[in-house]
Amino acid sequence: MYLGLDLGTSEIKALVLDAEGKVIASAGEALEVQRPRPHWSEQRPDDWWKATQKVVARLRDQVPQAWANIVAIGLSGQMHGAVLLGREGEVLRPAILWNDTRSARECELLTQAAPQLHQLAGNLAMPGFTAPKLLWVARHEPEIFSQIATVLLPKDYLRWKMSGDKVSDMSDAAGTLWLDVAKRDWSDTLLDACGLSRDQMPRLVEGSAVSGVLNRDIARAWGLNSEVIIAGGGGDNAASAIGIGAVEPGDAFISLGTSGVLFAVNPSFSPNPDSAVHAFCHALPDRWHQMSVMLTAASALRWYCQLIGSHETTLLAEVAQLTQAEKRQAPLFLPYLSGERTPHNDPLAVGAFHGMTHSTQRAALGYAVLEGVAFGMADGLSVLKQSGTQLSQCSLVGGGARSDEWAQLIADALNLTITTHQDGEAGGALGAARLGWLAAGGEQSKVCRKPLTKKTFSPDAARHQVLQSRLATWRKLYQQQVELRR
Repeated sequence: MYLGLDLGTSEIKALVLDAEGKVIASAGEALEVQRPRPHWSEQRPDDWWKATQKVVARLRDQVPQAWANIVAIGLSGQMHGAVLLGREGEVLRPAILWNDTRSARECELLTQAAPQLHQLAGNLAMPGFTAPKLLWVARHEPEIFSQIATVLLPKDYLRWKMSGDKVSDMSDAAGTLWLDVAKRDWSDTLLDACGLSRDQMPRLVEGSAVSGVLNRDIARAWGLNSEVIIAGGGGDNAASAIGIGAVEPGDAFISLGTSGVLFAVNPSFSPNPDSAVHAFCHALPDRWHQMSVMLTAASALRWYCQLIGSHETTLLAEVAQLTQAEKRQAPLFLPYLSGERTPHNDPLAVGAFHGMTHSTQRAALGYAVLEGVAFGMADGLSVLKQSGTQLSQCSLVGGGARSDEWAQLIADALNLTITTHQDGEAGGALGAARLGWLAAGGEQSKVCRKPLTKKTFSPDAARHQVLQSRLATWRKLYQQQVELRR
């Protein structure tokens, strides 16, 4: 048996995988994001640990007989967050999250201080990454910066609480801007540009390797053997790739979670920072991947539903009743509620509806939200193609994968065949459990199988042409927004 834990932004998810690769139990616990100031996004690490304890207890209650047979744990989690620990292991401040955009100025400073940044890290300096966050702390909270003994990524904070080991994996570490991504090792040059050293970084292992074992006290409290191993694990998207079986060059998937990701597996390090494409290590040895990332995806639909006092299922049913003519007349929506990464690298971008009249109904605005996210994905695919990545089909995972309407819209907007899968929503937690299985000696060909297909959505040529016209107008709206800010 294998336990997978996925520390998301809005929820921690967990599942138990049996020896045949079947999910036999799952649980989740909601998390809250604190936004004390504009552009800020934070969480308390202790809340992650409390939520982890709750989901573990629920899983144990679900499968009491199988629970004691767990031999390995894998970890997945939101990337880029900065957990700052003092010399006694105390958390020095709330964790600054991936969708926090306060450090735009620090990105400029980092680019100036580290001329080799793009070559080594393979990515532009963006506020979402970890390194600019530490520069912000150094400038605005110097008393805290001076106390930092260790910087951990979110999932690695859970690992430390579980085992006492300060360890990270290559895929998650690649999102800090401190990793030499080609060499899969910390870069002393990039760390020095932030006033940090290798001594303040966790030890690195591959995602499918053993990082340590469960602490005896935690094992006793959880009802597990103290010899249970903990795998290196992976950043949420790399782990989701393991969960969906995207492990070979050419494999790809779209994740519609709080953020939106288009992920493609590469056989080598293939950076293209000029177009804000991310190039990271995969969670498996000798594998890398490219990603386009939009900061607001399924969370845009959640935001709109909260705004109008509706449930997502109810709204999606209303959207499904719209005719094609009504969709062509629907307003356009820029989904930049938290700024944007690919392809704009614009932390100041804002969301907007365009084209509303007295006759505009909430279903039309709901459709506009779905379409705006699909257009963001189309922008991402465009720059991936410019980077040399060619795709003909793509899996769809995450909470947004529950909507057939959204899946078909994405297929039409991107002109790609889209496939949803059974257990597709388990993504990161499933991938984490599989990485635990690999660390325990499982064979990759057996462990990293693609889940069974649930549905396939083929692009419609006529709808694609209509959407291309709307996409062109949508792109102009963003450019107008940029002009207005000047």
